[in-house]
Amino acid sequence: MKICVASGKGGTGKTTVAVNLAAAVDEEVVLLDCDVEEPNANLFLQGEFVDKEISYVKVPKVDESLCDGCGKCSEICEFKAIIVIEKVCMIFYDLCHSCGACYHICPQRAISEVDRRIGEINHYKRHNVQLYEGRLDVGVAMAPPLIKQLKRHIKEDKICILDAPPGTSCPTIETLKDSDVAILVTEPTPFGLNDLILAIEVTRQLNIPFGVVINRSDMGDDRVHNYLKQENIPILMEIKHDIEVAKLYSKGKLIVDEIPEYKDMFLQLKDRVFELSKEGIVA
Repeated sequence: MKICVASGKGGTGKTTVAVNLAAAVDEEVVLLDCDVEEPNANLFLQGEFVDKEISYVKVPKVDESLCDGCGKCSEICEFKAIIVIEKVCMIFYDLCHSCGACYHICPQRAISEVDRRIGEINHYKRHNVQLYEGRLDVGVAMAPPLIKQLKRHIKEDKICILDAPPGTSCPTIETLKDSDVAILVTEPTPFGLNDLILAIEVTRQLNIPFGVVINRSDMGDDRVHNYLKQENIPILMEIKHDIEVAKLYSKGKLIVDEIPEYKDMFLQLKDRVFELSKEGIVA
């Protein structure tokens, strides 16, 4: 079971839902922190470090002694990552998508592929949770390749929770892809509704069953509730504004460890998510 926890904007409580859901389940869970530009799940789990793997992508390298400056590599590159000016071949690694087209088309075999480091994947363990955290290197422009490699740690026979990056751009879409069900976390504010609608549109396009968790549900206004009712979208859980929860969050502690009734709430969320996946209906 692959459960993706996503949100249209930052600050809604997406990671709070992901880590507490993982910790509440009484069986082995794989949690992937796919917010690779700013991973923070382990701030709350505080798991024991297990190991680390370095993440690489393939990029082109030009042998100038073989290159005749024909320009075929530049012509085939859709991302303008390689250009030829006055017979000199130049590569812009931040634009390269590692497709390999330039390597295969070069008539002089002047292009080879070499590894370029883009980040690392850290493995932590806490009780029932196996956490894999992607961490993009500073200065690396594209997160999706690291997210793809992070998703290799999905175990099909386990509950796998993917904590997606906020928003609806490429990293979020890469995380959402192939999920069995999505939990969209929002807050009852005008900004929350606007960005929730964007997240819903993306999730519908990917044909993934989904429901919504409303955080701080007793604040703001009724527009989120009215929209979900109008669209017949299920509300999986509501979390009211709670000063004790806010204090625990500020200390980096898990809600389900400190307040027993919240563990029951998150276990009920798990059951609703499983029902949603079985129904397979995209709202």
